[in-house]
Amino acid sequence: MAALPAYVPGRKVPGAAVLASNESPYGLLPSVAAVLADQAAGVSRYPDMTSTRLVEAIAAHHGVSAERIAVGAGSVEVCGQLASATVETGDEVVFGWRAFEAYPIITAVAGGTSVKVPLDAQHVHDVDAMIAAVTDRTRLVFLCNPNNPTGTAVGRDELLRLADAVPGDVLLVIDEAYREYVDPDAVPDAFGLLGDRPNVVVTRTFSKAYALAGLRVGYCIGSPDVALAVRKCQVPFSVSGLAQEAVIAALGDGEEVLRRAKLTVAERERVRGALLEQGYEVPASQANFVWLPLGDRSSDFAAHCLENAVVVRPFAGEGVRVTIGTDAENDQLLAATDTFKRAGA
Repeated sequence: MAALPAYVPGRKVPGAAVLASNESPYGLLPSVAAVLADQAAGVSRYPDMTSTRLVEAIAAHHGVSAERIAVGAGSVEVCGQLASATVETGDEVVFGWRAFEAYPIITAVAGGTSVKVPLDAQHVHDVDAMIAAVTDRTRLVFLCNPNNPTGTAVGRDELLRLADAVPGDVLLVIDEAYREYVDPDAVPDAFGLLGDRPNVVVTRTFSKAYALAGLRVGYCIGSPDVALAVRKCQVPFSVSGLAQEAVIAALGDGEEVLRRAKLTVAERERVRGALLEQGYEVPASQANFVWLPLGDRSSDFAAHCLENAVVVRPFAGEGVRVTIGTDAENDQLLAATDTFKRAGA
């Protein structure tokens, strides 16, 4: 089969269901649409470089002081700021693998060395192996929870065991980009559980459940010292004025965010159930996507989906991540996965 063309996020694929980038399928929140129209005329001016109102709104949302919040252009930039603040040439950064594909890039940019710890047989972070990977050269540990791209998550006991084992001079970053989609009884809020520890920081984003992927806003919650260090590493004006106002409005739409997240969770379980019935292995997911560990068949599967007007995200030789879309988009996906399986692939 011909090589699969790379899908570029944001590129239009006419007529296709784009289930590749973990975006919300439901469009802008009502309050955000109104704010964007009102604020568009202001883009000729520089934004507030310190994002004062935005930081205060996020702090109020979490019931913490503003000095514990730092923002950036998506949580990926915040993770980069955290690395810049803590990692020097030759320092080690530990994370599970496969996990968020930006981690090794962020580590390399900071001059560090990536220490990739394989996931366990259930495609979940191997916390004990991550603990064993920490050395006196380790400065940063990333835990993506739920994990991207597998959707799997570690629970309270594992989080506590990891946090207890990581030395106090090593920063533990718990990346919760998909927090709104988890079962809170199975996956605790990391800030609520560990927020009093000075070497623990939690990252979140407005790109997923808040449907603001194109405006690029993320943040971290940590100790005042960590937040200050992160702010010092931020690129000036990286969060636009339009984005700042949109997020403030989105935070006021919490009930609608929750309603949409519940729709996605219900569809996620429906899609996973159907894929299991079709004969696929699909680990239980706590995110807005599912993972198919197809190994060498991953690229062929993605190509078949593309031929059937469905765009998914393959990781060659490992698996395929499929975002949960609307009911109709998910039905389109399931029709493609069924024909792929029936063809004996």
